[in-house]
Amino acid sequence: MIDELDRRVIAALQLNGRAPWSAVARWAGASETTAQRRYQALRERRLLHVVAALELDRTTAGSSMLVRVQALPGKGLELAEVLADCREVRFLAVVTGTADLIVDFVAQDNEHLMRLLFTDLPGAHLIAGTECVAVIRTFTSAALWDTGLLPAEAAANLRPAALATPCDREDWDQAPQALSDLEHAVADALAPDGRLPVSTLARRLGRSESSVARALDRLVGRGVLHFRTLVEPALLGYDAEFMVWLSIEPDRLDAAGRQLARHPGTKFLAAATGRFNLVGHVVLPRRTDLFRYTGEVVGALPGLNASDVTLHLSTVKYGWTRMDQFG
Repeated sequence: MIDELDRRVIAALQLNGRAPWSAVARWAGASETTAQRRYQALRERRLLHVVAALELDRTTAGSSMLVRVQALPGKGLELAEVLADCREVRFLAVVTGTADLIVDFVAQDNEHLMRLLFTDLPGAHLIAGTECVAVIRTFTSAALWDTGLLPAEAAANLRPAALATPCDREDWDQAPQALSDLEHAVADALAPDGRLPVSTLARRLGRSESSVARALDRLVGRGVLHFRTLVEPALLGYDAEFMVWLSIEPDRLDAAGRQLARHPGTKFLAAATGRFNLVGHVVLPRRTDLFRYTGEVVGALPGLNASDVTLHLSTVKYGWTRMDQFG
């Protein structure tokens, strides 16, 4: 469906979804005009989209609850459609294994979460069971994932200096930072299209370009706003996509999390509550690679007690965006 130049453009944007076209073109090995044309073609084909997202643990945007859902027999896809339309769902995948769906709900507070999970749960009549794990610390996130398709120097050149790995940040447990009204407005405007020019943002918000540019620089400089490039991993050569659910001895959790976060296939990894206290979203080139991965990577983690894998059949929603509604 795409060629190597398309993949290099995607890889550059994965490193920084808002990188200047001059930098994208340099690492893609093409002219700026060609890089932009390839990006637009990929968007029009609904294969790629760049979005902006606030970092939950650094703002007051809410907290994440990962839910493993068992659907009633034969109702999994119907349930996925219902949940995908829920505005609190940030991520949704249809999987195989010990769950049918994996859903990431984002709630503002405990009251909101209780209403969402216990009284207003969408598609409750289609659900056989659920298991919830609350994310309590992020080790690495999808915004930091490197496709491995470009030289190592590309990340240093393309990524903002503030985009540090969460587990390496000294301020990971500090209180969330409040955003100004303008910062909130900028983040909201960039959420559906992370590459909107500052001039367009200023016009939409009715503010000067300089004030909007400063607000955007503050958000990026504080590591509060990330730009995500949404694309099916299979287009980049990763045919195996899965969630790994691990039970780790509490005193080894930090060490295990840091170790697994360094694996090149780890897109997201977080410490959580519940029987699975380390949860990751991983990609590998082939499903057969799972055999060595479970033995050599998961099996080598310190303090491992138990593990589970849920293999993705379809990713329905990612970064608040339905994957079938790009463009």
